[in-house]
Amino acid sequence: MMNLRLSKQLMRVTLGAVAVALLAGCASKGEPAYTPKELQSFNESATLETQWRHNVGDGLGRARNPIAPAREGDTVFAADAQGLVMAFNAASGEREWRVELNAPVSSALNAIAGHVYLGTSNGEVIALDQRDGSVSWRSRVSSEVLAAPQANQQLLIVQSVDGQVTALDRLSGEERWVYTSSQPALTLRGTGTPMVIEPVTFVGMANGRLATLDNRNGQPLWDMQIATPSGRSEVERLVDLSGQPLITPDGRLFVTSYNGRVVGLEATRGNVLWESNISSRHTPMLVGDYLIVVTDDSQVVALDASNGQEIWRNDKLEDRWLTAPAFASGNIVVGDFEGYLHLIDVREGSIVGRTRVHKSGISVVPVTEGSTIHVQANNGRLETLEVTP
Repeated sequence: MMNLRLSKQLMRVTLGAVAVALLAGCASKGEPAYTPKELQSFNESATLETQWRHNVGDGLGRARNPIAPAREGDTVFAADAQGLVMAFNAASGEREWRVELNAPVSSALNAIAGHVYLGTSNGEVIALDQRDGSVSWRSRVSSEVLAAPQANQQLLIVQSVDGQVTALDRLSGEERWVYTSSQPALTLRGTGTPMVIEPVTFVGMANGRLATLDNRNGQPLWDMQIATPSGRSEVERLVDLSGQPLITPDGRLFVTSYNGRVVGLEATRGNVLWESNISSRHTPMLVGDYLIVVTDDSQVVALDASNGQEIWRNDKLEDRWLTAPAFASGNIVVGDFEGYLHLIDVREGSIVGRTRVHKSGISVVPVTEGSTIHVQANNGRLETLEVTP
């Protein structure tokens, strides 16, 4: 039995489902490892009004699988860990269909071009028809899938927890190619989500490397070390790239890493444009020239996307286990472990709105469209809210 003395930052990451994955049976029972900041009063300038809500099965399960909902057009899709998938009209909340897959859903959903794609804990990838929830195809990959499958015109790219990246034909589910990387002894529970464009796929690995794969054959065009392992224990040496790389139309690539840094790259060759010593396991968000990053200790930081300089930092929600950021009506949207949804003004960094969705907590990123927010709590409650004014 390892006797691990974890730093405050490391313990933040190993709590909950991550602790089960990394340190099962080894964590001692004692005082809480960290203290989330208490919520403080603020000057409310935006309100969150509930439009509709539904319960989606049993929620994310004991492992808190990252089963984030998805939206395409006027329909919202959501699932639970037992294999229930439901579709709702985004405006009215009217249920359009409900299907039981008899498979343990483990990944976020991706709704695109008439299909809903998802992965399961037994290594299955499933494509559903958005019209009625019927299964278009099912395919096997090497292991559990936690990241939402990502698509271009021809391919569906799936990154599984063993580090393997599999390209499937988007229409048939047939395997086209496989890319394999080395895995460290310990990883965060979760994997990076591939960023797929027509010619290439950018994938972040648990060993701290970022690779650019040729979509024709899966061969790497370039790869580089984003985060370098350091420390004496395997836990201290965790350097997962567990978010999704973010690419801009002008060819810049932004990458976050746990125990590493945020890096701005030139996407074609991987040349480093700037770097900032911020640890994050979440996908960043670009709003104009502001790169929004939620750090591992749940501070929300705005960086200048052109040079990486810090513009503002909000630490009012520190250690509250924030989700990755979303954007609605000029505000950053994040959920926390107690089930609160927070609005943060993107220009000033101040909290401007708040409501509670459910005490079970929110651990998956909200889905937004204009001023509308769809958020799923850990117990399965799917709630749609409108930001006003």
